Amino acid sequence: MSEKETRMFSIEGCDPRLLFGQNDSFLRRIEKEFPLSIVARGDKITVEGDPDDVEKVINLFKDLTSRLGHGDYITDQYLNYAIEMIKEKGDGPADIIARSRPNRVTSKHTIKPKTVGQKKYLDAIAENDIVFSIGPAGTGKTYLAVSEAVAALKSKRVNRIVLVRPAVEAGESLGFLPGDIRAKVDPYLRPVYDALYNMMPTEKIQKYIEMGTIEVLPLAFMRGRTLDKTFVILDEAQNTTPGQMKMFLTRLGFESKAVITGDVTQIDLDANQMSGLVLIQKILKNVEGLEFIYLSDKDVVRHPLVQKIVRAYEKFDRERRKE
Repeated sequence: MSEKETRMFSIEGCDPRLLFGQNDSFLRRIEKEFPLSIVARGDKITVEGDPDDVEKVINLFKDLTSRLGHGDYITDQYLNYAIEMIKEKGDGPADIIARSRPNRVTSKHTIKPKTVGQKKYLDAIAENDIVFSIGPAGTGKTYLAVSEAVAALKSKRVNRIVLVRPAVEAGESLGFLPGDIRAKVDPYLRPVYDALYNMMPTEKIQKYIEMGTIEVLPLAFMRGRTLDKTFVILDEAQNTTPGQMKMFLTRLGFESKAVITGDVTQIDLDANQMSGLVLIQKILKNVEGLEFIYLSDKDVVRHPLVQKIVRAYEKFDRERRKE
């Protein structure tokens, strides 16, 4: 049995209410995750326990105070993420995230990465003309891509944004839906519109759509086009066929960027059809100038239960494959 170690950490300059949480809820959460004692008095924290655990918790407090020093808040979600990283790697995410590229300030929000995986994703978009983002729901794949597209349009690095989704039917044919072609495909494209409306005023979006500066359309409408000086996003790419993926990628013109997002655990194609997103990872694995970014349940930034649900499904799938 190892001897206990006692170390002291200074939180001078930090607001204890922000660091410790309401009614010291963050301190209690840390003590639950690490079998040690934490005592806070004034601007000093005393940590006592197994030396390895003490080291991790001291590093955790360094991370949390660093985050506050960068002007960010500590949330339950961030604390859980930081604890996981400390346990896994020994270091927290605050400084890595803070070193991310400049925040995207839209008319409604300031958008910045919330996880290390999201930072890598944004860096990849900045450094490559084609980026594939693959990961579970809630990891910000579409939202961050749209934020980069809006920033590129505002800075005039591109002249237009094209947002594309495959219109995969789920038991109901498009032909039986009422209305014109836009009314038929809009339900499939709604998540893309939602991301746009979170970043720009409705009137401006409608004006851009009328001018053709922003296009939101089903993947089938991309055939035969060449997109120059365009930021194009293919969402839900796991529902493309290999032929559709090839068609999409060969539309890219000069001074353009393409971001392809998808979740290979949620493929809605017929069982006898291969996903273009699955196959393209093998075809392009050695091609320079593009990058594959893989996000995980650790990058989920929705309700904390979403992360637990994603993990439960992953565990279920792993166990089912063993049978």
